[in-house]
Amino acid sequence: MSDSKIVRVQDKGQVTLPAEMRRRLGLKKGDLVAFVETDEGYLLSSKVAAAMKALDQIGEALREKGVTPKEWMDSGRTIRGRLLKKRYGIDPARPRR
Repeated sequence: MSDSKIVRVQDKGQVTLPAEMRRRLGLKKGDLVAFVETDEGYLLSSKVAAAMKALDQIGEALREKGVTPKEWMDSGRTIRGRLLKKRYGIDPARPRR
């Protein structure tokens, strides 16, 4: 693990990440980051890294249940179709004009 850095909290709770940290995380102005609570404090990661970790956890849970990625995607389409029909009166099985 690299050296820790000390930064000051500004009036609105903002902190400036040192340039070296932003470069290592590949962060640019406007990017989202995730703060994850751990036993030692908070872990900061890029939103992409957090999303990939969440997808890995979902994939692992599905494998444990014996669900294939295709089954998962198909069930999502079915659920979205039901919601479209119920909430908006759109039948996804019917061709649109």
